[in-house]
Amino acid sequence: MIKAVRGTRDLLPPETALWNFVESAVRDVFRAYNFQEIRTPIFESTELFARGVGEETDIVSKEMYTWEDRGRAESDKRQSLTLRPEATAGIVRAYIEHKLGDRGLNKLYCMGPMFRRERPQKGRYRQFYQIDAEVIGPPSAGSESPARDAEVLEMLATLLDRLGITGWNLELNSVGCPSDRAKFNEALRKALEPVVGKMCADCQRRAVTNPLRVFDCKVPEDQPIIDTLPRISQFLDEPCRAHFDAVQAILTKVGVRFSLNDRLVRGLDYYTRTAFEFTHGALGAQNAILGGGRYDGLSEALGGPAAPGIGFAIGEDRLVMSLQQSASAEGVLRKPDVYVAPLGAGMNSEAARLARELRRHDLVVDLGDETFRLKKSFETATKAGAKYILIVGENEVKAGAFALKNLATGEQVSVPRAELTRRIQE
Repeated sequence: MIKAVRGTRDLLPPETALWNFVESAVRDVFRAYNFQEIRTPIFESTELFARGVGEETDIVSKEMYTWEDRGRAESDKRQSLTLRPEATAGIVRAYIEHKLGDRGLNKLYCMGPMFRRERPQKGRYRQFYQIDAEVIGPPSAGSESPARDAEVLEMLATLLDRLGITGWNLELNSVGCPSDRAKFNEALRKALEPVVGKMCADCQRRAVTNPLRVFDCKVPEDQPIIDTLPRISQFLDEPCRAHFDAVQAILTKVGVRFSLNDRLVRGLDYYTRTAFEFTHGALGAQNAILGGGRYDGLSEALGGPAAPGIGFAIGEDRLVMSLQQSASAEGVLRKPDVYVAPLGAGMNSEAARLARELRRHDLVVDLGDETFRLKKSFETATKAGAKYILIVGENEVKAGAFALKNLATGEQVSVPRAELTRRIQE
């Protein structure tokens, strides 16, 4: 038997009802904040992620699914392509390519699969799903204002509350501007020199290539050393400090609770100033539901105009896991309102016509078959979780009235065809 590839999985009913519930809530909340949907390809030029995400990040150096595309002829240059490991770079690429800023399209979101070759574990897969949103635009549109950061964070708090996820925690930090990070990286290199030999191989490599990434380390034995290292908060210049203070002031004013975490750097090189994560205790050690930050230089790094931005990615797999603490898939799955049971030869067409009429009024209708005995129709309707069973036999069709039975109470009544929709809806 051929099974799903390691690190992938099939999403099956009734769990998919939770996924649809989440995505519907996301669309409703994002619409209220004037975000509009964009759909980008699931593979892009490898160069996009190398330049956008950062060649020294774990994502680019270890985790991407990359291949050389075959040319149409032997002389054709082969292009390196990569399954998207994250969505922001692709959205910014589309923003630049289609000049979306000129059209006033500055608030964008997308949903879909991402791909990273990492060790599968609880809530973490090689094909995983993200909900991603970005606010990006020219400085004249106010895209670099701390008000945009606070608006995005307030929107996320609203979304989690709307979904009924309680007990979340918002962790905030500022990773400063490039000049701040240059000073910080130099201080980190000096602090790491006498101790890096005691750390894991990844940290030893990062200490040379990109010391900031040391804070991504999850090896327990390295944490006491990391706790002694300098913090980025000590190196922020005045504009970055003022920006971060303004974000906090707005969040406090609108009532969004948060905590400061000056070890939070996120795993992507393009972040500037505000970085954040929402965490939840139900997820164990890897407890981040979503995260993001500001990326004021990403557009320029990809060859575009100055377009400061802030965005985030929600790990939908992990968000659904958090939601399962307060809502079951069965609880949000919409079961059939009525099971239409054709009874006797020639009744399939009559039942199908009646089912079509009911579905036009937004009723969920399951349809049986004229070969079923009445007992089997009742068993099938009950197994499907239908509220009612509607009997469609020759006598009912001639009379223009049908037996409608409530499967929970056992009450059965004869209902004229014209009143069926109203009766079932009530």
